[in-house]
Amino acid sequence: MSARRIDPAAIARLRAASQLLHRPAAAKDPAGIARAIGGAQAQDVYAGPLTFRSRSRRLTAADVKRARTEERSLLRTWVMRKTIHLIPTEDADWWLPLFEPEIERWSRRRMSQLGLSEGQQEKALSVIAAALGEEGPLTRTEARERVARAGVELDPQTGMHLALTAVTSGIACLGPDRGSDSCLVRREDWLGKPGAFDRASALAELARVYVGAFAPATDRDFAYWSGLPLRDVRAGLEGIAGELGEVHVGDETMLVPRAGLPRLPRKGQVRMLGNFDTYLLGWKDRRFSVADEHELHVKEGGGGWIRPVLVEDGIVVGGWRSARRDGRLEVTLNLPKADRDRLRNAIRTEVADIARFEGIEARIS
Repeated sequence: MSARRIDPAAIARLRAASQLLHRPAAAKDPAGIARAIGGAQAQDVYAGPLTFRSRSRRLTAADVKRARTEERSLLRTWVMRKTIHLIPTEDADWWLPLFEPEIERWSRRRMSQLGLSEGQQEKALSVIAAALGEEGPLTRTEARERVARAGVELDPQTGMHLALTAVTSGIACLGPDRGSDSCLVRREDWLGKPGAFDRASALAELARVYVGAFAPATDRDFAYWSGLPLRDVRAGLEGIAGELGEVHVGDETMLVPRAGLPRLPRKGQVRMLGNFDTYLLGWKDRRFSVADEHELHVKEGGGGWIRPVLVEDGIVVGGWRSARRDGRLEVTLNLPKADRDRLRNAIRTEVADIARFEGIEARIS
């Protein structure tokens, strides 16, 4: 039986549906959404929760925070591409060991390059471990202060990498908040004792998550999203081969769940996506959703920064920004006037929903 053919013009709507950007009624649980979309990139503490707003009609920022800091069903940590994500805590036993060893090695090498010797690193980590055991959760600033008192001098860069290494080595995890800071907390206190880890099973589970969240996609897309080598990606896909099907998109053969792709939602779906939204990070090539004239909206300023964008049926049509002033969220739009006029009502609906989600007044300036 030959593989189904999909019109390349439909790929953005299909992938947006895989990413839940039609906000299905069933999308109510933060951990369930995090699993369904392959984790929410969350180094931006304000934008990370917006990932959930774009995919749920009911959740609020307070719900997402409660899931992370009280229910502990979400875990904020470093995984794919050495970046911070919100992942389901119940998946930590297989998700973390896939990524943490390589991130730890990289972070330790970086500290050595910055002048912090291996001996100093071990002493600093021992100080943090002891302090977390004796005092409980500490902000990263407090952890660095304990290290300084023990005679290990840190600068902003080595301090950042030391906190990263404390997490990826298994000493700590990011736990409760204190003000705007996420505290380091002893991992066993927050997550309990880790379960058994089998790498082959973990790669297969990651492949299952990826294909469910980003299909139609290729193994190269999977490698780009995960940051893992192709050999690992292909081993994971082989582990779930019986669950996969293929489709032809133009000249490319792509993977889909054998159970089928999500049903296409109605046309005219407009979403305002925050910084680093995972919809823009799941595929090696973004041209299916980002035309050349809109690439600046996604990557303005260069580097690895992914900007907030407006998407219509999965296609980027412009950018947006927000700033908090006098207890209010001021939203500015950057898109052609014709599109702004055409999408006026949809954009107003989105801004009103951001206000609902954040529990703050918002307006378009």
